[in-house]
Amino acid sequence: MENFPIINLEKLNGSEKAATMEMIKDACENWGFFELVNHGIPHEVMDTVEKLTKGHYKKCMEQRFKELVASKGLEGVEAEVTDMDWESTFFLRHLPVANISEVAGLDDQYREVMRDFAKRLENLAEELLDLLCENLGLENGYLKNVFYGSKGPNFGTKVSNYPPCPKPDLIKGLRAHTDAGGIILLFQDDKVSGLQLLKDGQWIDVPPMRHSIVVNLGDQLEVITNGKYKSVMHRVIAQKDGTRMSLASFYNPGSDAVIYPAPALVEKEAAESKQVYPKYVFDDYMKLYAGLKFQAKEPRFEAMKSIESDVKLDPIATA
Repeated sequence: MENFPIINLEKLNGSEKAATMEMIKDACENWGFFELVNHGIPHEVMDTVEKLTKGHYKKCMEQRFKELVASKGLEGVEAEVTDMDWESTFFLRHLPVANISEVAGLDDQYREVMRDFAKRLENLAEELLDLLCENLGLENGYLKNVFYGSKGPNFGTKVSNYPPCPKPDLIKGLRAHTDAGGIILLFQDDKVSGLQLLKDGQWIDVPPMRHSIVVNLGDQLEVITNGKYKSVMHRVIAQKDGTRMSLASFYNPGSDAVIYPAPALVEKEAAESKQVYPKYVFDDYMKLYAGLKFQAKEPRFEAMKSIESDVKLDPIATA
């Protein structure tokens, strides 16, 4: 089995830029996932985020999760549980309008640290989108423009903890799915594993690494690249020992952004393939995804074709 792709972003600044860009291209085409080191977010910032996130779980979330487990009788299940996940979560919205000051139970230091972390992740996501444009032969800023819509991108962080599970063979930490949105940046626990992706019919562990950021591609990038890049099924396996921390930040198109295969890529591939993905408004896709998250993505794309949006394309995005 090939090694999981690990990309050293510092190498973009030197003689190894071409080789590093090729590694990113291969990861996007063949994995849908890669892991970043030397990504520019200071280790001390990540250490503080981890410490405060784990402290907040202990103080505010752990007991609530135990009560939920008890109320549903999950510790004694004898058959596979297919309608819920073994996770404790809350969501922070950063763009277009932040809700971080309104989320209950966060202390002032945690709010401030998460605002700073989110801004750093936003910058990293936009840097990565431009690297993808370069690899795809799209003009610089193309993906950001498509994502922008009229009010800017949607950007938020799902903060999750996966507590020790007595029956990990019967209940998943998070059931298998592809992500609906654009590009996802994950800061995960470096001691407790559990994240897996599906490649060539096999589930492969995404290696926990200290101070790394795991990147994966969502359904919208598959559509925009006309299938050149793929969103990939992934899941979280619950563990018997240890609580796994996960902060997944989703840099998604704006709700009214129009999503469709990049004309330059469709033209480039016209000899081999025609446009196979629909054109639609992102919010319409999210409404469909809400009920079908844990199912295959292909029927979602087909369903969007049947209600394909008659929308005007942004001349800037299509230029």
